[in-house]
Amino acid sequence: MYTILLVEDEPGMRTIICDYFAAQTDAPAVVCAEDGHAALALVAAQDFDLALLDIMLPEADGFAVCRAIRRKSDMPVIFLTARRAEEDKLQGYGLGADDYMEKPFSLPVLYAKVQALLRRAKGYVRDAALHAPGVTLDLRTGLVTVDGREIDLPPKEFALLRLLMENPDGLLPRETLLTRVWGWDYDGSDRVVDNRIKNLRRALGPYAGYIRTVFKTGYRWEAERHEN
Repeated sequence: MYTILLVEDEPGMRTIICDYFAAQTDAPAVVCAEDGHAALALVAAQDFDLALLDIMLPEADGFAVCRAIRRKSDMPVIFLTARRAEEDKLQGYGLGADDYMEKPFSLPVLYAKVQALLRRAKGYVRDAALHAPGVTLDLRTGLVTVDGREIDLPPKEFALLRLLMENPDGLLPRETLLTRVWGWDYDGSDRVVDNRIKNLRRALGPYAGYIRTVFKTGYRWEAERHEN
């Protein structure tokens, strides 16, 4: 299992990121530090596969942590920060950062970037797919097929299908789907989930019944129970 270092001084942000990662399939373990000195101590004491660094930190800033990492390792580094100045980005990239995400950011996008950088750093791409009778979602290529025929899904519908297929028979409340697909900072109506699920069912055609509605709560993927 991969282990990543998250350096973030805002407790709420740390919790949101850790909870989101923990809910994913085959998620990396997350070790947290709340200030620069704690991060430097962790970097010196153990090895990590990737680092998520805030820039504005107590004790020592994210740039100092990145320098310490680069003296020891070539692991991927992503800066997470509210600072938008071009010179900050150039300094980060100059220190060897691999990416730079401005707050507020999308949790699904962050997780996708982490997974991509981990795979690239380890020199391989996993060939994995999610299967149900008549439906396949290829995680490597992003292709979805129904009865062997490729279908085009918008990004939100694709993300919803992946979550459902990764949690067979598990209840996924609307609030969970909103957070994991639209991001923690989404402040619109949860009815958007219902509308996207309607689109997804239409795209699945004869297998629309795999997505079961749980009254007033959310949705469940029940492919094996409702095989056509």
